[in-house]
Amino acid sequence: MTILLDHVIVPAHDQDASARFLGQLLGVPWEEGGHFSPVYVNEALTLDFGNREQFQPPHYCFHVSDEEFDEIFGRIQAAGLKYRSEPNGPDDMKINTRLGGKDVYWNEPEGHVWEMLTVSYARRASPG
Repeated sequence: MTILLDHVIVPAHDQDASARFLGQLLGVPWEEGGHFSPVYVNEALTLDFGNREQFQPPHYCFHVSDEEFDEIFGRIQAAGLKYRSEPNGPDDMKINTRLGGKDVYWNEPEGHVWEMLTVSYARRASPG
């Protein structure tokens, strides 16, 4: 059996606004107005935004193709978002090209740290 991550609850102060924001950046469908506001990242993963009063903003990373990176990065730039080449560094408006791929980080209004990369550094040595 292959184990797949089905969904993750993403805390938000305004779940509808956060779902809309990420759905538009990624170019994927989302819904508003329910118990959760889901963002359908792909056929196997849903991010369910849920209203919370307090939370520590987490870090989420998307592994994408070069073409998807360029499309999403274009929307990040068009939205006027600040971005950076390191997870905790200053907003240097640069893309990291370590490992021969592209990697970029940005924060959304709720404070979540989002990352998008084309070459996974987390899975380089893992089997399969």
